[in-house]
Amino acid sequence: MAKLWAMGIEEYGGGQGPQPDVLVVTTNDVPGHRVEQVIGEVFGLTVRSRHLGSQIGAGLKSMIGGELKGLTKTLVQTRNQAMDRLVEQARARGANAVLAFRFDVTEAADVGTEVCAYGTAVVLAKE
Repeated sequence: MAKLWAMGIEEYGGGQGPQPDVLVVTTNDVPGHRVEQVIGEVFGLTVRSRHLGSQIGAGLKSMIGGELKGLTKTLVQTRNQAMDRLVEQARARGANAVLAFRFDVTEAADVGTEVCAYGTAVVLAKE
């Protein structure tokens, strides 16, 4: 774990900070809260093209083994951007939470990677 911190936790991880205005959870409910209104599906989408330099580096690294740190960092940035867009959509539609949050990652026409963050936008109230 110490090594992860040395590399920069923000570069290799993601998620929300404390007390977000739009709570995003992977569960279908939130303890101590009830769903007052289901707004519907929301998603955030981004497509990243492959960088030639990182592809060459990844190819070389795959020959000797180990983590592809450049690609890891890019995927973290991409996932965080997709999640930020999901939160923007939920907020714009009046939600204060997104339930059943998931990521979907696919190849996009052999030119890049598509990352979609999706879930169900709701209005939660404390019980």
